[in-house]
Amino acid sequence: MFQSAERLGRVKASPTVVLNGKVAELAAQGRDVLSLVAGEPDFDTPDHIKQAAKAAIDRGETKYTAVDGTPALRKAIAGKFERENGLSYAPHEIIVGSGGKQIVYNALMATLSAGDEVVIPAPYWVSYPEIVLLAEGTPVIVPCLAENGFRLDPQALDAAITDRTRWLILNSPSNPSGAAYSHDELAALAAVLMRHPKVWILTDDIYEHLTYGGFRFSTIAAIEPRLRERTLTMNGVSKTYCMTGWRIGYAGGPKPLIRAMSAIQSHSTTNACSISQAAAVAALEGPQDFIAGHVAAFERRRDRIVAGLNAVEGLSCRVPEGAFYAFPSCEALLGRQAPDGRLVATDEDFALYLLDAAGVGLVHGSAFGCPGHIRLSYAAPDEMLDRAIERIGTACAALQPAPPMRARA
Repeated sequence: MFQSAERLGRVKASPTVVLNGKVAELAAQGRDVLSLVAGEPDFDTPDHIKQAAKAAIDRGETKYTAVDGTPALRKAIAGKFERENGLSYAPHEIIVGSGGKQIVYNALMATLSAGDEVVIPAPYWVSYPEIVLLAEGTPVIVPCLAENGFRLDPQALDAAITDRTRWLILNSPSNPSGAAYSHDELAALAAVLMRHPKVWILTDDIYEHLTYGGFRFSTIAAIEPRLRERTLTMNGVSKTYCMTGWRIGYAGGPKPLIRAMSAIQSHSTTNACSISQAAAVAALEGPQDFIAGHVAAFERRRDRIVAGLNAVEGLSCRVPEGAFYAFPSCEALLGRQAPDGRLVATDEDFALYLLDAAGVGLVHGSAFGCPGHIRLSYAAPDEMLDRAIERIGTACAALQPAPPMRARA
């Protein structure tokens, strides 16, 4: 009889992966499903990046590489950090992994002991608390309210830190809310962290280039250089360069941490794909002009979908500063009844109702630690977004107040 490891009982499968599977299953059955689940750009990988991968194959670059990445890619990453973020990292302070998720996994597995705490602002990316649990740590979830822009308050951070706190995880711009921290807001958090010298910071900057309305991205180690020696600055090529399937994430940090992360990775994937690494060099060192066009398209779509959602009675959506997600509240619709008689009691019920009744796939906010919301990716063509909003509006209008429960005789 199969028996899973005890550690598996501490975690649940990624809700976004599960919902993607449900959408694919319905599509295979012939259903017309509009999927706004996946967090990946709908644009193709730029040609110069694809050509670099083909050239690497032709050169025979199909062998193992160093565990922490090829010298060429680590050099390109160091150049990117210096050029775009004002951060100076030597090659031995950089690690390349098979996606950003592996970077987070390596860092937490290499540093957490049983009972160590990790402060995670909510809403959060679904994998942060699960990886902490796999590493036998304790996620400390700090709710961040919509009226505060879904951003972590310095006082709340200070209150969450204990003698067991090892890490703070920051994600700006955020998946799922699109919230982004300004220079001054990060400086205020940095001031708190300076009073807690044992706390390390993992900053997930994967959506760095996807900000709108003149918002200027900042990263915490550049704002407060004294935090550099306990900050892991994580990034990757998946979002900016439309390379989600190429699986390249990277990070810069203190040499002892990078060495420990490399030791973990040496017993899992070893190196990231050699061809993908060659492509990532071209991404970081090649033409960057296409990014502005993608950002303009995402900003147009953001404005389109936020306006559409706010026009639906019962939904309320703030304007995100970055990434490519809308994160509206659906609380006003919870407790209502669907035409088939089912009660829509939770945000997960609401997401499943929209999938079944409207053929729109999205993710419930509880998956991100923020009940009463839903997440929609607007990394999709305008026409698809318009159809999705129309369907969502029709489905929401069909919800009726639930009949009062009759008292027992």
